This record gives sequence, structure tokens and C-alpha cells, in this order.
Amino acid sequence: MRLLGDPVRRAAYELVVSRKRAVSRGEVADALGVSRTLAAFHLDRLAEAELLIVSQGRLGGRTGPGAGRPAKLYRQARPDLDLLIPPRRYDLAATLLADAVASVGAEAEVQRLARELGRRLAREEVASDPATGGAASTDPLLRILRNLGYAPRIAAGEIRLSNCPFHAIADQNAPVVCGMNHACLEGLVEGCGAELILSMDPGPGDCCVVLHLPARLPEF
Repeated sequence: MRLLGDPVRRAAYELVVSRKRAVSRGEVADALGVSRTLAAFHLDRLAEAELLIVSQGRLGGRTGPGAGRPAKLYRQARPDLDLLIPPRRYDLAATLLADAVASVGAEAEVQRLARELGRRLAREEVASDPATGGAASTDPLLRILRNLGYAPRIAAGEIRLSNCPFHAIADQNAPVVCGMNHACLEGLVEGCGAELILSMDPGPGDCCVVLHLPARLPEF
């Protein structure tokens, strides 16, 4: 389908589908690492093509005075669209590999490699950030988390990850996948020099890992 040929638009559509609920422009923008204006443009194009359904709602279920204006929300309109797009079953290959890791007891090696990957991604991001001059900062970590699809949000002294990029295979082999995920996030935190403590605390729809801040940052 030509409409989904644009990589950002396709990523926005796939993100909405993966959440299995209505999502806001801001949530899509944060997850994809793009501006809200660009996210809104692509989401509205998808809605015009009747691939997404638009509704109005307040984020977080807030009501009453001070709740703010209702946000524009988007959800999937056509569950059968997969039939129109050439299938890419990366999830099957990933599930097979996770099963193989579990069968030979190689979880520790996978976690070591995941931790090294996280450190490398963090070092590259920190080094490329002219604002920090290569110094450690939480900002590069948040950018990496957004670019990887974790959709981080800061609240009550924690960084909660609104999306698990590995959800499709985590359900099939949680010990391997969640252990790999935790190790990669450890590497990211270490590589960015961020003073954060990781814990396993899965919430509804969230990634199982929570990053605890030593001091509160502004909420967003």
C-alpha cells in the first residue's frame, strides 16, 4: 500500500496497532522521536484513508476542572490490513531464537551481549550530542529510549516505559526476553552515566523495567 510507503507513517501506524488502544499524538511523537506536528500530520493522513479511527478523550482518565482540553486520540480501524501488506514475520524468527537460547541455557551470554549493546548505543549517543560535549546526562538516555520505541514518561521520581519493543516475543519466552531487555537497559544507563536504579515492576501495558531517579525531573 503506497500510503504506508513513508517510513515514519508506517512506524506510526504500526505503533498504534501494537498498543491495541487509542493513543495520542504526543505518545506517538515520543515513541518515534519526531515532533508532534509531524506525528499529527501522518496520523491524520492515516485517518483520512480510514486506516485509523479518531476520537476525543482526556489522557490518564482525568476529569473535572483542571483536566485540560480533550486530546485527539487514534486507534486502528481495519484489523484486516495485514492481508494487504507483504508479511514480515520477524517475530517468528525472534521467537525461534529465544527458544533456542532457553533450550541450551545461554541466557547469561545473551544478557552479556545485550548489556554491551546498550553501552555501545549509549556511548555513541552521548558522543554525538553537541549539547553535552560527551558528558554524561539523562537527556541522551531519554532520546535513545524514545528512538527504540520504549515511549518513556517521567512521573513521581521514576521513568516508566509505556511500551515494550519486544512485546511480540516476550509473551512466548518472558525469562529470556525480559532478561535481555533488562540487561540492555542496564547498559544504556551505564553508558549514559545516568544515576538510575532499575527494578522489575511490570504495569498494565508497560515494559517490565522501571528506572528510578535519584532526584525528581520535570514531568512530561
